[in-house]
Amino acid sequence: MADALKRLCDEGVAIWLDDLSRKRITSGNLAELIDQQHVVGVTTNPSIFQKAISRGDGYNGQLADLAARRLTAEEALRMITTADVRDGADILRPVYETSAHQDGRVSIEVDPRLAHDTAAAVAEAKQLAWLVDRPNALIKIPATPAGLPAITEVTGKGISVNVTLIFSLDRYRGVMDAYLSGLEKAKAAGLDLSLIHSVASFFVSRVDAEIDKRLEKLGTDEAKALKGKAAIANARLAYQAYEEVFSSDRWLALEKSGANKQRPLWASTGVKDPAYPDTMYVTELVAPNTVNTMPEATLNAVADHGQICGDAIRGTYEQARAELDAIAALGISYDDVVQVLEDEGVEKFAEAWNELLDSTKAELDRLAPVEA
Repeated sequence: MADALKRLCDEGVAIWLDDLSRKRITSGNLAELIDQQHVVGVTTNPSIFQKAISRGDGYNGQLADLAARRLTAEEALRMITTADVRDGADILRPVYETSAHQDGRVSIEVDPRLAHDTAAAVAEAKQLAWLVDRPNALIKIPATPAGLPAITEVTGKGISVNVTLIFSLDRYRGVMDAYLSGLEKAKAAGLDLSLIHSVASFFVSRVDAEIDKRLEKLGTDEAKALKGKAAIANARLAYQAYEEVFSSDRWLALEKSGANKQRPLWASTGVKDPAYPDTMYVTELVAPNTVNTMPEATLNAVADHGQICGDAIRGTYEQARAELDAIAALGISYDDVVQVLEDEGVEKFAEAWNELLDSTKAELDRLAPVEA
């Protein structure tokens, strides 16, 4: 069953699971996926926690204890989410140790409502790193304009970062620059650069969802022929940018000091249009030193019928650029698309977090001890 997944690993793609819950941890399911499905990391986001905690599986005991201590919903939520990330990190610790600390990672995101506040995002990232207190944790910071200096500041303090919500090629270059600036700050402070790791989460399927909607609205044969092309083209050109930046003189100077490359991570890899192959955002984005974080349904689909045919990215840059140019020639603005997606991404995560706060408060109120 896992042959396709093993082939993916052999091609240099790290398989991470885009999901975490208390039940997945305590049931042994996460350990099983690591053992049998080549999973070597986990990503979380506010929407994932909102789904996990709203189902209630395994959280009642901790919620009752938190209610007895009269914690606020925000305090309780951080205790719950960091406990899951800490336990997940412990399960993945052997992978971390055997992968030269590259994999075996679990990500946790700063409060999404801080996406436009640099100082608050930095403070939150430091707090999360302290709360989780595991060397194999990654702190997620969104790639908003305010997030870029936060990435530099946090990296400069020696904290490993997962940069999330990247949609555009220009912003991705800004993310890589922010990471290198952070490494330079860390080096100037005398920190050990070999201990700092990072991934850059470049979102995939949402790009097709937005551009396909606009192509469908145009309705021409030319427009329809371009459906399902944009997301993969965009990601492939991101890998080209990665190759350029991480072969530059600036990078080579940091590498000599022990720095680690910031790996591209393909996020949002579950197919949203059922007309497309359910493995396309995995099989079409195979390249060395990348991460693909998959929802479990996509992981199972790849294991069942994924066709891994070697490097699917290098050598495709000219075609990818031509496909994006053809979409632009139809009057669809790339800049507008990626801005809409960034705004929606921040908003969706903030909404999920607020819903989670509301439901957590309701549970704390229900479980609160009766005043004598």
